[in-house]
Amino acid sequence: MRRRNLIILISGVVFLCLMAGVVYNLPPVHERLAWRVDNLRVAIKRYLNPPEEVVFTPQEQVEAIVDSTLTALALTPTPTISSGPTETPPPSLTPSLTPTPIAESASLSGIRHEYQKFNNCAPASLSMVLSYWGWTGDQIQTRAYLRPNFEVDDKNVNAFEIVDYVEQQTELDALWRVGGDMELLKRLLAAGFPVLIEKGLDPHDDAWMGHYQILNGYNNAAGQFRVYDSYEGPPESYGVPYETIGQFWRHFNFTYVVIFPPERLAEVQSILGPNGDPQTNFRSAADLALAEAGSLTGREQFFAWYNRGTNLVYLQDYAGAAQAYDNAFSIYAALSAEERPWRVLWYQDGPYAAYYHTGRHQDVINLAGTALATVDKPVLEETYYWRGLAKAALGDQAGAVEDLNRALALNPNSTPAAEELNRISPP
Repeated sequence: MRRRNLIILISGVVFLCLMAGVVYNLPPVHERLAWRVDNLRVAIKRYLNPPEEVVFTPQEQVEAIVDSTLTALALTPTPTISSGPTETPPPSLTPSLTPTPIAESASLSGIRHEYQKFNNCAPASLSMVLSYWGWTGDQIQTRAYLRPNFEVDDKNVNAFEIVDYVEQQTELDALWRVGGDMELLKRLLAAGFPVLIEKGLDPHDDAWMGHYQILNGYNNAAGQFRVYDSYEGPPESYGVPYETIGQFWRHFNFTYVVIFPPERLAEVQSILGPNGDPQTNFRSAADLALAEAGSLTGREQFFAWYNRGTNLVYLQDYAGAAQAYDNAFSIYAALSAEERPWRVLWYQDGPYAAYYHTGRHQDVINLAGTALATVDKPVLEETYYWRGLAKAALGDQAGAVEDLNRALALNPNSTPAAEELNRISPP
């Protein structure tokens, strides 16, 4: 009898476990519970292996690089953006020397708020901005394009991917730029264009992370921007001080996305002025980052040097970018564990390009290891891609193929990963 009862008990437990697995994988249930299970798993891993304690140290002598860089910067005047004739924009794009005054406040209505699903701020924020222009879809539609592998927890959506979605999937147009400032945001808002910014976020229940936020108005008297936020809410827009916007916007190189009807392109370009040209924009942003690196301290100085490196990567000044990133990582190591934005490589992979193109392949591999130590599962597509390239450069073909296949599995649309695989291991 006891044996029979034990068998019944074990069978019942197995049946309940199987049923729980079936119910958990039903889409409505999985959508609501998966992120909680994931958060629990991540919390356990962080407790056992705190990611904020992982520090990247370049093989180069960082102190020597920092000293030589700062000496060179002190001796060499920084060129101004307007000094060269090739950087002068067409007359139609040149802003007036005395810009037309704008209103002391502006508020744009017509945005439909959405609370984001797990790790889905970019698709949700894009959906909200598109609703302003009459688009009727939601974040599930934008997620299908921007995060096709969301079930394996794709960590990042870049600004250029948002622009690609708008241009490929809607009748609207879009552009993204860096190095923005408060006055530019106000001019765009005053002209009727909501602005999507990429920024840092210090949530009360988690560590620093990347985030998107929509600006839909401003008020100079209150010193605030009006925002819609898919994570922090509430559903209606609310005010955030200019200083707070500026501080956390810096964490992503003052990146912004503007969406507009195609017939209003000239109006947007007129507001952007010289920064309508991407090369001019990155040069201007690089100068801004250098100036901030000399005036800020602590974590904000880290981001300033990081931004300097990112802008120089886009300008293909890889040696200058590598030095800027070295400066940033030396500051990072000196920050307290609580201050370290240890997720930064999830979102901004410029250091890989800088080190790879300056022949510092082992630093690429070491940095990739640092990034992968902060995640609980293999989801950083760009990290595997760059580590694969570095391994190939050092003669580790098997390791390179393994990493590039991982990158391609995470993003089957990754043309660079597929091309590199074909190059080093032809089918």
